[in-house]
Amino acid sequence: MRELRRRAFFAVTVLLASGAAWAAGQGEASDGTIPFEARYLEMGWDEIVAEARGSEVYWYMWGGSDAINTFVQDFVAERLAEEYDIELEMVPVTDASVFVSKVVGEKQAGLERGGSVDLVWINGENFRSMRTNDLLFGPYADMLPNLRYVDTEDPTVANDFGFAVEGYESPYGSAQMVMVYDEARVPAPPTSIPELIDWARAHPGRLTYPAPPDFTGSAFVRHLFYHAAGGYEQLLGPFDQDLFDRVAPDAWAIMNELEPFLWREGRTYPETTTQQQNLFANSEVDFDMSYNPSGAANLVAQGRYPESTRTFVFESGTIGNTHFVAIPFNATHKPAAMVLANLLLDPAIQFEKARPSVWGDLPAVQVSRLPDVWQQRFASLPRPPSVLSDEILQSHRLPELQSTWLDAIERGWIGNVLER
Repeated sequence: MRELRRRAFFAVTVLLASGAAWAAGQGEASDGTIPFEARYLEMGWDEIVAEARGSEVYWYMWGGSDAINTFVQDFVAERLAEEYDIELEMVPVTDASVFVSKVVGEKQAGLERGGSVDLVWINGENFRSMRTNDLLFGPYADMLPNLRYVDTEDPTVANDFGFAVEGYESPYGSAQMVMVYDEARVPAPPTSIPELIDWARAHPGRLTYPAPPDFTGSAFVRHLFYHAAGGYEQLLGPFDQDLFDRVAPDAWAIMNELEPFLWREGRTYPETTTQQQNLFANSEVDFDMSYNPSGAANLVAQGRYPESTRTFVFESGTIGNTHFVAIPFNATHKPAAMVLANLLLDPAIQFEKARPSVWGDLPAVQVSRLPDVWQQRFASLPRPPSVLSDEILQSHRLPELQSTWLDAIERGWIGNVLER
């Protein structure tokens, strides 16, 4: 049986099933001082910044992209040090399960303060699991001055995969799924799910996708699930077991019928997005897929993908969402974590992050809310030929399902496709 990394929230559920919720911020610390979490809501922002100065912050985040790592370790870290005298320690992880398990373990050990994780890059089911198991500090996001640049009424900002954010995480960037291809190899790519399936049958071995729970692979599976359901509309809202049982067999049938025509006849799948990228770069498959509409342009700029690389979205649309940062309940450097969360929404940071040659991540801020000079800079950003227009992306943006649906779909894919 092929093994896959299990989702972090499974570990949370198992380890905390019998545990009592931690009452954050009550009482005094062991040295007699009042802990930050018991007084931060009464503090002004300048006071929080003053308390953060001279400290450090350990940011646990996905480290699978050299471009993103460079942006964080160089540009963000330099700004944080220069403006706030805070040292940023980026801790790269392969999956959210690493930092979630660490926080769970610290809670189980009774480490209510002095935790090793200060900030996490998170969204979806991992946020839901940490939030519902009292593993997060907050609410804090409404205290960030730069949140004024964010449309907090946007459903993808107010809710993370259908779960209310309520100030326990702050937005960092936005994403939307695109398919990536080389027009020199595939001059006319299939732009609908049925066309893609037909294309795979006619070109065996040239298509694959990362195995869930890889974030991108899971999104690709959800697109097939949307197709099997006749659209996403009836799947919105809380998880419905009866509806799932009606739709799922058709979805598994589509994936199982497709499997023999995949790379290596579907006997194995790339385990990560990075492995998928390598297959495309080495011309072993003809399609990549990315949650970052500018991700392909960045890989072209690095010389990893050919200049003829292009992207497309399905005619029926592709899934989009927002990604966030959150602070664990027992973080040692909470003030510094809040300062970093606020800095990540600074126009200069959001602009640098949006540059295709740097990362190309869609901004978390609403550009129209920025000062005029920054609006002009965003408007002047180059758009390589591999990046679709904002109009195309927005008109083809599909909502995410609630995270309870993701859990069921990913479990179902493992049992009914991978292990079949």
